[in-house]
Amino acid sequence: MPDRRPLPTPRTIGVLGGMGPQATVQFMQRVIDLVSANDDRDHVPLLVDQNPQVPSRIEALIDGDGADPAPVLAAMATRLEAAGAQALVMPCNTAHAFSPEVRAAVTIPFLSMVELTVGALAATHPGARIGMLASPAVRIARVFDAPMTQHGLEPLYARDEAALLGAIRTLKCDTTDPSANKSALDVARSLRADGADLVLVSCSEFSLLTPALCEHAPVIDSLDVLVEATVSFSRFGAGQPRAAQTATHEPGAGGATIQSASTTRETAP
Repeated sequence: MPDRRPLPTPRTIGVLGGMGPQATVQFMQRVIDLVSANDDRDHVPLLVDQNPQVPSRIEALIDGDGADPAPVLAAMATRLEAAGAQALVMPCNTAHAFSPEVRAAVTIPFLSMVELTVGALAATHPGARIGMLASPAVRIARVFDAPMTQHGLEPLYARDEAALLGAIRTLKCDTTDPSANKSALDVARSLRADGADLVLVSCSEFSLLTPALCEHAPVIDSLDVLVEATVSFSRFGAGQPRAAQTATHEPGAGGATIQSASTTRETAP
């Protein structure tokens, strides 16, 4: 059994953020919420590069005419390591298409949201068909395909990718726009109708909608998995962090209890 005693000083985590800005703030808030703190010093130290000037992943991967985000992401990673980060995270699923360049730029661990999420899914839903609530760029770049195949999981992509892309663009402008919520719900329902065993929120813009989505389908949010791994690595210093995220947001449950080896958090209804 790994040693679960908290480190005397939590490790500092560097965040490659700004993709989009609100999703990064959501990640930070969930990290704060997950820690059972008695004082400020109990929380996870974060170094955040909130860089909304990272070249568009959509233009690079979908349109095919955008600038390459990889050099900018690698430079951000280098800056964060130089500033004292002891591990890196990137709360954007699509940007993980460029994670090899990020890893190559640094000597510290990179906690991959994709790898951690697939590991958690394989442990809790072996052999499942996973409905991907994701940017079309995730499918085009095959971000999840190889890890899921390796773990015996099957990704199931939405038929109406235009609706998903439109919802993502809307959320980047206005997180309260009801049309984005409706589009995401419609796609989640269609994924279930097409045979998905559960829905994976695999775009951090859609993580803003998870409470509403879980009213209609079993949902796992990749951002929650990354949050758990971030807290675990910072507070317990796991050399090879594995997210212990096992909870599924069940429809009609009025929220979910997210339990980990370190903490328990109640999500809002």
